[in-house]
Amino acid sequence: MPRVLRILNRLVIGGPSKNAVYLTKYMQPDFDTLLVIGGKEEHEQDADFLAIHHGIEPVCIPEMKRPISFAGDWTAYKKLKKLINEFKPDIVHTHAAKSGALGRLAAKHCNVPVIVHTFHGHVFHSYFNSLKTNFYIKTERYLARFSDAIVAISDVQKKELSGSFKIAAPEKFHIIPLGLDLDTFIDDQENKRNKFRDEFKLEKNTIAIGIIGRLVPVKNHILFLKSLKKVLENTDQKIKAFIIGDGESRAGLEQTATELGIPFSIQTDKIHPYPLIFTSWRKDVDVICAGLDIVALTSLNEGTPVSLIEAQAAGKPVVSTWVGGISDVVLENKSGLLSGVNDAEAFADNLLILISDAILRTAFGNSGRSFVLAKYGYQRLVKDMSSLYYQLLEKKDQKR
Repeated sequence: MPRVLRILNRLVIGGPSKNAVYLTKYMQPDFDTLLVIGGKEEHEQDADFLAIHHGIEPVCIPEMKRPISFAGDWTAYKKLKKLINEFKPDIVHTHAAKSGALGRLAAKHCNVPVIVHTFHGHVFHSYFNSLKTNFYIKTERYLARFSDAIVAISDVQKKELSGSFKIAAPEKFHIIPLGLDLDTFIDDQENKRNKFRDEFKLEKNTIAIGIIGRLVPVKNHILFLKSLKKVLENTDQKIKAFIIGDGESRAGLEQTATELGIPFSIQTDKIHPYPLIFTSWRKDVDVICAGLDIVALTSLNEGTPVSLIEAQAAGKPVVSTWVGGISDVVLENKSGLLSGVNDAEAFADNLLILISDAILRTAFGNSGRSFVLAKYGYQRLVKDMSSLYYQLLEKKDQKR
């Protein structure tokens, strides 16, 4: 049985964690897999419950954190080398940037037969200044030289990485979309919807709009707030907007909402009389999606946004910016409406279109559900990844 050391920089709520956990769990027993994780930042919500639910006990290297730290990174690198020498994997598969760098370097220096890396997103625009961005691009080009395969989670991402940023030749990339356990977003929807709407005392005719994810600059929540202001000024429909998540931008977003004249409540308030609610982190995303009527995303840069896959599995229409892998996840004008990253007017107009048309919301929701269930189930992910692993192992055997 081939052994896989799967390395993820941090087990926090989001697509990479789900991807790594599902692969660790469901590629058994064909692949004996050990999951290694790093330490999370204070503002991030851990996803330990995801590993526990699937019976996985990850090995934690707390020094492997997202920010660059020469002392911490060196310690993490040495611990990874020690772990590789003890576990003796046939494949080291890294996920995300920090673990991708440390893990691949450790695997190379320990002569691991097969090295694989997955880009869940990238930081090559909308994150850092040009100097820092160029450093990351050059680093990834170097790491790609000794990676046997690089997994892109969408065709758009592959084109960006191989074409725009020239990380590696196109033939080194393999497109394997995310795979998720979507059953929970289908089951018991009526009861889950009632639970969410009862919690916030939403009337039956209130349209609930939610945006789900980390509150960080690249997620561009300010666009959501500016669009919400226009929506509230241009509809007689009862609206309740939810910002679901937390992070470093939280205080700034609350200030922006105040400056825009949008009153809000927060998760600890007993009543929620205002049009906007900051809920902080929630683990019951299936309940949230059931209770919402429209799910939004305003990012400046995205790989494959899990929140939109899950929203569509729950039968919800989407309003999003058109960036990264969005076009692979959302069927434009069939399951969602898309606009530019700086166009608050267009984003608001798209929200207003769906707010005013219940039949269109239902049609979009039905189309989106059928689409994501066929494309993003974890069963397909496991099948695709198994095929890639066997292909790479066979190629290595032929060279020996």
